[in-house]
Parts: sequence; C-alpha cells; structure tokens
Amino acid sequence: MTPSTITFTVLMFVAGIGIPVMAAMNAGLGVRIASPVGAVFILSGIAVIVSGTAMLFVGVPEWAAVFSAPPKYYFGGLFFLFYILSVTVAAPRIGLGNAVFYVLLGQLVAAAVIDHYGILSAAVSEITPRRVLGLVVMAVGVFLARKDMLPTNMGAG
Repeated sequence: MTPSTITFTVLMFVAGIGIPVMAAMNAGLGVRIASPVGAVFILSGIAVIVSGTAMLFVGVPEWAAVFSAPPKYYFGGLFFLFYILSVTVAAPRIGLGNAVFYVLLGQLVAAAVIDHYGILSAAVSEITPRRVLGLVVMAVGVFLARKDMLPTNMGAG
C-alpha cells in the first residue's frame, strides 16, 4: 500500500466509526426532544454551519461549476437526509446495532452494483465470483452480528 492509500484507508475507517456514533447521537436527540425530524433538522443545521465554515477555509467553489453540475448529483442530498432520518427513527426501535448492520448490508450491495456498472462516474470494478463470495460472506456476517431482540432500554443512556 502506498502512503496515500494508507491515509485514505484510515480516513474511511474513522468515517466508519463515526457512522454508528452519529446514529446513536441522532437517535438519542430524537428521543430526548420527542421528534426525530426535529433532531435531523437541528443536526443538519449544525452540519451546514460547520461545512460552510470549512468551505471558507479550503475555498468556495466557482458558482458556474455549481450550476453546471448535472442535477442527478444533487439528489445525494436527499439520500443524505433519508439516511439520517431513517437511522434517527429506526435505531431506538430496532437497536443501533441492527440499524447500522442493515445499513452496512445495503451499502455492500449498492457499492457492488455501482462499481460493476460504473454508475454515477464510479470507477468500474466488475462483480466476479470471488467478489460475490466476499459479499455473501460479509452479508452472512452482518446477519449473524445483528441482534435478535428489540432493545429494552429505548432512549436510555
């Protein structure tokens, strides 16, 4: 592995750690204020402020580029909102582990299809029998790791 590859690998590992932490925080706020949608609104507002501030430091994109990007790429905002709202609603009801495990399973399947067909300009990486086996092993692992019972301490902690 090159130093650049190691850096990105560590970055994505840390991002992966952040997903269940974020899900737990979102779900906890949603339970405490009795409004998952309200929690998503508040947390999205914080994300806008922080990302806007970061953009001021690293550079604001040219407006011509923003308006010339194909509209399909802006639908990512809807998926972002859908994910955050879904996990904020589901995690207190089915458990954080279950919610994240099912998200992971969806990510594995979607990533394989996107890579195989090069959807949305992704680098093509064909689905081979070896890759299918890897996905099946991961899916079985996700299934085995999920919890069979509902949480008994909804909203505690």
